[in-house]
Amino acid sequence: MYEQPFWKAPAATDAAPRPRPRLSIVAPCYNEEACLDAFYHRAVAAASTVAGDDFEIVLVDDGSRDATWHIISNLAEYDPRVLALRLSRNHGHQLALSAGLDLCHGELILIIDADLQDPPELLGSMIDTMMREQADVVYATRAERQGETWLKRATAKGFYRLLALASDGTDIPLDTGDFRLMTRRALDVLNAMPESSRFIRGMVAWIGFTQVPFRYQRDERYAGTTKYPLVKMVRLALDALTGFSSAPLRLAGYMGLVFTLLATAMIAFAIAEWAAGQTIPGWTSLIVVVLVIASAQMFVLGLMGEYIGRIYNQSKNRPLYIVRDVVGGLRETPALGVVAAEPAAETPCPVEIPQQADV
Repeated sequence: MYEQPFWKAPAATDAAPRPRPRLSIVAPCYNEEACLDAFYHRAVAAASTVAGDDFEIVLVDDGSRDATWHIISNLAEYDPRVLALRLSRNHGHQLALSAGLDLCHGELILIIDADLQDPPELLGSMIDTMMREQADVVYATRAERQGETWLKRATAKGFYRLLALASDGTDIPLDTGDFRLMTRRALDVLNAMPESSRFIRGMVAWIGFTQVPFRYQRDERYAGTTKYPLVKMVRLALDALTGFSSAPLRLAGYMGLVFTLLATAMIAFAIAEWAAGQTIPGWTSLIVVVLVIASAQMFVLGLMGEYIGRIYNQSKNRPLYIVRDVVGGLRETPALGVVAAEPAAETPCPVEIPQQADV
């Protein structure tokens, strides 16, 4: 157990606010009923090793269709260290994670998925790295990705490198997901960023402070199937590119310039052929040029539409998430969303709860 960690400064006044737990573990959950039992026990064991009984586990049900809410709500009923949040619908991974980060209460925050591809047992080593480097963020970099197809590995590798080249002044680490450890001051800055199209790993990189890597081997899913199919991966990639780079707009400008030059050359060619009294053969070349230019225009309009769509969604200023139900000790006031919760009915807990250590 760590005594007087560097991130926990003494109170500035005699009237100290309600003390924060040393650690919050935040995990969004979507149809993870098969993983939650193992995740809960492994997370509790890892947190107890570094923080004793001074921690909380924030589980966010992102509109699951299975027994996920039944399990996490009963965990919160029987274990006061668990905070269960149920969103009003499926908001998506990044917004569900934002809800957990907005409402967690710890001095240190571990972001992790409930599928156990990211081992909770690495928490102690990540804290050691944070203390040694005096860092505000320790981000886990994947040395290997077990249980994933070659196509997903190849596209992920290409995406991270493309994003690194295109990002405007933000050094987004390669091969890095949302699995990371953060200090409270870094999280407070993150929670002050209200954009609705969120790419959290990029937003954390934008914050700055001292951020250091932690290499690890990513495991296969403990159970179930991936909750990030191709469509959601493409959407996340678009959010990342449009949120951290204006390069697509510059690309649209370059393409417009190139096709303008090509069109000018074709006009000059047509005038020269007319002056020489020669008939331009056929219509194939004309149709090809028209289709190429039209497709380029549609591509440019599509890029602009992505950026305009982000501006439109942000201008509505809607809350990022709505919490339908809360079970457990909610201590934070939401800054990014709305808590419209009603008391949940008490039902028998289907997960065995380990005994808490005596305080």
